[in-house]
Amino acid sequence: MTFEKFVFYLFAAILVYAATMVITRRNPVHSALFLVLAFFASAGIWLLAEAEFLAIVLILVYVGAVMVLFLFVVMMLDIDLATLRAGFINYMPVGALMALVMAIEIFLVVGPGNFGLDKMPAPAARPSSYNNTEELGSVLYTVYMYQFEVAAVILLVGIIAAIGLTMRKRPETKYQNPSLQVRVKKADRLRVIKMDAED
Repeated sequence: MTFEKFVFYLFAAILVYAATMVITRRNPVHSALFLVLAFFASAGIWLLAEAEFLAIVLILVYVGAVMVLFLFVVMMLDIDLATLRAGFINYMPVGALMALVMAIEIFLVVGPGNFGLDKMPAPAARPSSYNNTEELGSVLYTVYMYQFEVAAVILLVGIIAAIGLTMRKRPETKYQNPSLQVRVKKADRLRVIKMDAED
């Protein structure tokens, strides 16, 4: 066994273990932390596949931003674990059906005779000066430019909608009015009281 295969199987084992822990832990904070471990293992596998850009994006975007946000939300919310466990039994048949469908799909794709070097040969070796980030960017901003701009507009609409939903005024919240603060006069805030001096 080569060193590359050993590292691949190591990352794959860590990924399977972390994914199993994500769906079996009772504490949602532990599940989120195991999901971070799964992301790191996936990034390692992508590095072996010479997809450095995807690995870095996975670490920076998902681990550095999305998972931190999920973790803060989970830790800030007062989650009733007993209620979650009670609802788990009700959705067990649907979860088992989805797991069966996914297992069948995986078997049809990776099953015997469908996946191998004879069916899908290994890609040709790239020179040392090859940069997959540059290749991905050149295709993304030329061939798929319209789709990229549409995705950017959809994300912008989602950001505006999220800000609009969270910026509603609540009656119990105190607000400042800068225009009234600027127009304030000394007589409105200061009162001079004359008192006799004491000996």
